[in-house]
Amino acid sequence: MAKAELFQKDLPKEERVFYYASEEDDPIKTKEQEKKIKVELPEDYVFIPKNPFVKLYSALLYRGFKLFARYYAKSYLEMEIVGREKLKKAKGKGYVIYANHTNPYHDAFSPALVADRRIFTIISPVNLKLPGIGKYLPYIGGMPLGTSPSTKKKFHEAIDKRLAQKNCLVIYPEAHVWPYYTGIRKFPAGDKSFVYPVRNNLPIFTMTTTYQKSRKKGQERPRMTVYVDGPFYPDTKLTDDENRAKLMKEAYESMVKLAKHSNYEYFSYIKKK
Repeated sequence: MAKAELFQKDLPKEERVFYYASEEDDPIKTKEQEKKIKVELPEDYVFIPKNPFVKLYSALLYRGFKLFARYYAKSYLEMEIVGREKLKKAKGKGYVIYANHTNPYHDAFSPALVADRRIFTIISPVNLKLPGIGKYLPYIGGMPLGTSPSTKKKFHEAIDKRLAQKNCLVIYPEAHVWPYYTGIRKFPAGDKSFVYPVRNNLPIFTMTTTYQKSRKKGQERPRMTVYVDGPFYPDTKLTDDENRAKLMKEAYESMVKLAKHSNYEYFSYIKKK
């Protein structure tokens, strides 16, 4: 079954099963991942463009992307958002959203509708190779992880600058997409992804996608409800290590609690013996 068909049409029940050995198994892989090709960022990669024409192109593309996201979310995903007003508590400062990773199309579009400002999303460099959309990801907020000491340094500087500009940073700590998964998986990188709010002393929120039976007659593919929770703040009395652990625990527990709103299992996940 082609990857896109997992999300674009109803599948027979027998094709909606994934057998896994570990929560780090990846049901959906790009050609580069399947061939185990490592994608490296060029040393001169520009994380924040200074060219005014590139900045204008990026702004226009992001606006079009957001308009399409509204249509796609409402008509196709049947998406509803609950708790978005909580983001007002971060008025006047940047913040970080941590979300579960269950649908590549929804996960690309929905944060732009949830956040009350422009989003920037941490992505794997391999995503730049995705057919069609890959080359446009940096213009709509994709921030590929640095791969060399030099690009890693520039990546971290760019993230800090985007947050200082009072933007929203989006992170998927589960790392891999598990289609329509109704639980929350452990974060394979541990608390490493929580360095950004701690280093910049900013609040975090969670964005948990849940699944319910579609209201469209005859459709088996589910609709979704997205829950926003937070804010959770670093504690100035704690060390950086303690704050990363604290925020990770709060984010994980929040997502586990809200994931219980899923009441429809479209895709089955069975652990191998």
